[in-house]
Amino acid sequence: MAITCDYEKQRESYIQKNKALLKELGLDKPKFERKEKPRRKSKSVPRKRVFESEEDDESKPAQKTQRTSVESDVAATGIRRSARNAGKCVDYKSEHHKGTPEPLMRNHKSGNEGQMGSEGGKRTQDPKVFGHIPGIEVGTWWEMREGCSTDAVHAPWVAGISGGPKGAYSVALSGGYEDDVDLGYGFTYTGSGGRDLRGTKNAPKNLRTGPQSSDQSFDHPFNNALLKSVETKKPVRVIRGFKLNSKYAPSEGYRYDGLYTVEKAWTEKGLNPKGYLVCKFAFKRLLGQPPIPIRGDDAEDGQEDEEDEDNQDES
Repeated sequence: MAITCDYEKQRESYIQKNKALLKELGLDKPKFERKEKPRRKSKSVPRKRVFESEEDDESKPAQKTQRTSVESDVAATGIRRSARNAGKCVDYKSEHHKGTPEPLMRNHKSGNEGQMGSEGGKRTQDPKVFGHIPGIEVGTWWEMREGCSTDAVHAPWVAGISGGPKGAYSVALSGGYEDDVDLGYGFTYTGSGGRDLRGTKNAPKNLRTGPQSSDQSFDHPFNNALLKSVETKKPVRVIRGFKLNSKYAPSEGYRYDGLYTVEKAWTEKGLNPKGYLVCKFAFKRLLGQPPIPIRGDDAEDGQEDEEDEDNQDES
């Protein structure tokens, strides 16, 4: 299909330029790339419902007896007790209040980066560190972004960049800008800020997809963190989400793809009608990490067979 729209022509030229830039970085891509393993969806077991019409249920009289016992407790003491405590003598006045329990979700002073995930409890490690999180291997997968936050790999639930004055700790790839290029072992990334906070007409609450309304700047804290990472070369954790338009994105959920360095930062006119400036960054994956799986639909036929043959030859 011929490209006729000026926007599409500009987008294609940006993509080709970004691809050329990434290839200049000398990305270390493996010869063969494995397909991702399909994930089995957990089957929900429906609860057994008990209908009033089931008169032959032997447990029915017992339930009524318990209910009557509870109602009598309420009438006698004015305190309602659960059915499992029926017949027991419980001294409610002797119970002590131990204070408000700590919630599974917290919001620290640092904003979104302090939020806790809801999958399995509280965060036990600090996400504001450079490098791997102890105990979290490359390739770890989560169903939702909250899991990434709980495991301290990428703290924000929505924002794509997590960083501080010494550099960026992590970034999330979710396909926010159409001219960004993801070659797996290197990618281009557009910075934060400059979007219309009113959202779009079709998605007024989705601020991430709002139109560009002003220039991006390296003065923005997130962009400044990535700019600092260019200078320090401190490693940045990278997660990829299923919304990313890339064969390296997981088909569902979110996956930790290891450590990258930010090799270059620059500004250019973005793909918007008024030509507002955007901050761009080029990432390169560090050597010595497990290969990144690719989506099954994008994998080339026979790659795994050839890899298995090579492994047999070496053995």
